[in-house]
Amino acid sequence: MSQQRTFVPRDGEAFVVAVIGAGSWGTAMARHLALLGARTRLLGRRPEQAAAILQSGHNPEYLVKTALPPTLGAGIYTEGDLFDVDLIVMAVPSKAYGVVAESLAERIPNNVGVLSLTKGVEPATLRRFSELLKDVWRAVTPRVAVLSGPNHAEEVTLDQPTATVIASDDAEFAEALQELLSTETFRAYVNRDLVGVEVASAVKNIIAVATGMGDGVGYGDNARAALMTRGIAEMARLGIALGAQPLTFAGLAGLGDLVATCTSRHSRNRLAGELIAHGHSPDEIESKIGMVAEGLTAAPAILRLARSKGVEMPITENVVAVVYEGKSVRDSVRDLMLRERRPEHH
Repeated sequence: MSQQRTFVPRDGEAFVVAVIGAGSWGTAMARHLALLGARTRLLGRRPEQAAAILQSGHNPEYLVKTALPPTLGAGIYTEGDLFDVDLIVMAVPSKAYGVVAESLAERIPNNVGVLSLTKGVEPATLRRFSELLKDVWRAVTPRVAVLSGPNHAEEVTLDQPTATVIASDDAEFAEALQELLSTETFRAYVNRDLVGVEVASAVKNIIAVATGMGDGVGYGDNARAALMTRGIAEMARLGIALGAQPLTFAGLAGLGDLVATCTSRHSRNRLAGELIAHGHSPDEIESKIGMVAEGLTAAPAILRLARSKGVEMPITENVVAVVYEGKSVRDSVRDLMLRERRPEHH
C-alpha cells in the first residue's frame, strides 16, 4: 500500500518527478524540471529510447538536437512503481491516455500531484483529462492540474520567453506548481477555470487543422483570421455550455494558444490540415509528421460532445466532414460562408 505524500514545491527536500510520455512536450518539460533541480525521470514506451537517452544525453526521436541534463533519468512507464514520486506529469497522446492512466493506477502514491499536458478529450468517453484522472485514480485522491497555452516544445527547450497557464480547482496546488515551474524564461499564470482551459486546449487544435486546410488550398490572411476568430466563438460556446468562464477564452489557453497553433511553423495541427488539403489521410499524416496531430483525434470527439449539449460548432463539423467523410475543403468553406446570416455575437 502506498504511503501518504504531500506535494513539495521548490523549497524543502528534493522533490521527485516522473514525466510519462517521451515525445516532444514530455521531453521539453522533463528537461525544464531537471534543470530546476527536481529528481526527474522521463518515462516512455520503448526501452531502446530510454537507453539512448541515458547513453547519449539526447532523445533519439524527438527534439533530437536538444542536450538533456545529465541528472535526467529515463526509463519506461510499464515497469516498476512510482511510490517515491511527488509529481506525475502526463504527456501521452489522447488516444492512449486512458489506457496509460489505468496501467499506473496501482503503482502511484496517495495524494500524488498530477500535471496533465495532453490537449483534447478522451475519444471514447468524452471526458476531459482532469475528469479521467480523478475517475481512474480516485482510490489515491490525486491533486490534479492541467497546463496549457502557447508552449511550443521547440522554443521551450531553447529557453525562449514562454507564458503558460496552470488550471486546477485546487488553488494551493496550482500555486505550488506556479512557483515550481516559473523561471526568467518560463512564466506561469494560475487559472481556476479548469473546464475552460481544457475545452480551449482541445478546440484550438481543431481550428488549427482548419487553418492548415485553408493554407493548403491557397487561401490567405483574411480566411485564416476569420477561422481563428470564429474558432474562438466556437470554443467559448462549448466551454460556457459546460460551465466555463468566458474570460478564459481571451487568455493564454484560448486566444494565446490559438494564435500560436494556427500560425506557427512548429504546429503539427496546422501542418496536418495542410496535408489533408493535399489529399493525405490521417494515418499517412501521423507517419509523415512522426508525431500525433491531436486535432485530428479531437475533432469527432468534440463534435459529439457539442451535439450532446446542443452547441453549434460549424468549423469543427466541417473539419470532421473533410477529414473523415471526404468532403472537399473548398466545399466546406463555401458552406461556412453561406450559412444563415446572423449577428456576430450570437
